[in-house]
Amino acid sequence: MKVSQLISDGMVIQRDRPFIVNGLNEPNEKIVLAFREKSYQTMSTANGEWQITIDATKAGGPFQLTIIGDQKLELNNVLVGDVWLLGGQSNMELPVRRTLDLFADELKTVNQPLIRHFAVPQIYNFEQPQAFIEGGEWCPATQEHLYDFSAAGVFFASEMYQKEQVPIGLIQAAVGGTPIEAWLSEETLRQYGGFDPLLANNKNSERIEQTIELEQQQQALWYTALNLQDRGLIEQWYQHGEPALAWQKFEVPGSWAETELATIRGAVWFTREFVLPESIDQGPAQLKLGTIVDADDTYINGHYIGGTAYKYPPRRYPIPEGILKPGRNTIMVRVISTNETGQFIPGMPYEIKTDQASYSLAGTWHYQVGAVTDPLSPMTFFQYHPSGVFNGMIAPLNGLSVKGVLWYQGESNTGDPDDYAEKFKRLVKDWRITLAAPTLPFIFVQLANLETGNQQQESNWALLRDQQRQCLEIDHTAMVVSIDIGEANDLHPQDKKTLGQRLARCAQGLTTSKQRPVMGPIFQSKQLSVDGITVYFNHVGQGLVCKGKALGGFELSIDQINYQPACAKIVNNHVFVYHDQIKQPKYVRYAWADNPTEANLYNQEGLPASPFQA
Repeated sequence: MKVSQLISDGMVIQRDRPFIVNGLNEPNEKIVLAFREKSYQTMSTANGEWQITIDATKAGGPFQLTIIGDQKLELNNVLVGDVWLLGGQSNMELPVRRTLDLFADELKTVNQPLIRHFAVPQIYNFEQPQAFIEGGEWCPATQEHLYDFSAAGVFFASEMYQKEQVPIGLIQAAVGGTPIEAWLSEETLRQYGGFDPLLANNKNSERIEQTIELEQQQQALWYTALNLQDRGLIEQWYQHGEPALAWQKFEVPGSWAETELATIRGAVWFTREFVLPESIDQGPAQLKLGTIVDADDTYINGHYIGGTAYKYPPRRYPIPEGILKPGRNTIMVRVISTNETGQFIPGMPYEIKTDQASYSLAGTWHYQVGAVTDPLSPMTFFQYHPSGVFNGMIAPLNGLSVKGVLWYQGESNTGDPDDYAEKFKRLVKDWRITLAAPTLPFIFVQLANLETGNQQQESNWALLRDQQRQCLEIDHTAMVVSIDIGEANDLHPQDKKTLGQRLARCAQGLTTSKQRPVMGPIFQSKQLSVDGITVYFNHVGQGLVCKGKALGGFELSIDQINYQPACAKIVNNHVFVYHDQIKQPKYVRYAWADNPTEANLYNQEGLPASPFQA
């Protein structure tokens, strides 16, 4: 007897809809399924396949579900409620533990066993769609499990549970770094065009395995060679106190770009002394080192405190009791730059926190180069390749009843944003076919603000956001604007609570019609005049408002090439955009930047307006 791992203890079944259970068994045998005082039966086919459809049922639980074939499966603690599929890349995947800077105290009290989370194993398959989910488990939102859940999903589910008072199931199918093409079916990609050579090449599983093995060996050799020639490791610099006179000064936070380290790839050691008061609490503490490019290993007073292998996670290391001491202390950080210019990202905390106080580590440090090497050759991430994770993670959900889909993805498509809307339309169609739900609600997140260093008038991030806005043409969709809740210096903003609340607002509006508007102002049309352009919006709610003294973020152009910042004012729930030096403007845009700091148009419900160009 074999069924998907989704069909397991603690599962949540979608309420008010038939629920399909597929499986494998010995051929030509009777299969009996019992659930909520009803019994269902069928026969397995000649190749052992079987399918039973459970009648639509009301929310409730816990229940037991029993399947009897050549074996007997007893599934306990089964709930019936609303099930949401979470798709996308790292901002959907980002776990609750990565949001503790903002929500640690709030999360300490969370105990919601009627909210369940299932993380689909991150598997790709280029040969064929997989039939079953082979791993994973349903976990309740309790202190034991909560911190590994999708943060966006948890805050969304908490809001939905508060409103609906039914069990909430979250099925997470997200993989960091994946472009949208990875989540499309092979059939759709072939119809779209341009993917046939790569799709064919990836059918060779032996080649993929050999590539992975070779690249892993190359990476291991690179790190081994680096460690063998790193003077810092050989001479154990982390055991030393004050740096030698030859060590150079460096301001933390800061980039290597303006120093002699700009082209260094290898290991660089950074150190500084810091003085703690006699009254210092010598109990456990926490070290915060912002975010570092690329990898680090960190020591305090000669003791290893922690390390991170890549650039994205915030450095948050617990300092065990007895490591810190009154008076002089030394911190040493070994930074490995693999193939990017190293830096300690500005705008983040660099400090030691105890229960009583915080002690800043920002300021002058000293550094010494431990070893210089060639750049590390990049790995081939096959999970990013077209159709792979669709086959491995979405196709096995075939026929699964869910309430809707939450989608947060797009960062990996900013390099080529122009056709994103068309690909997303095809993704929605693909997934609706897979889930046998032609009007399945799709709620997607428009990319958050991020400072990328782009100084050009054109912005690929803005272009992709506008592509996402155009996806609202798809029926039964809604979009969460997040340009006001990102972090300029972090691709993975921590405020997933506001995001989750906005997702829940959209879900309520799309699935129950209890709440309007579900979104912030969305561009509808424009009217040209000699003096400016009047912009009309949908989703104005109780009215348009400006968060600030004057509207910002609007630009005008006469040729759609050169844009100038313009004045704007709210008139009768429209926005009139004008510029004293521009007569008869033809084009207008709003929040057109990677990090649109001046954008401040909202509706009275507190939802931000979407960027647009028209």
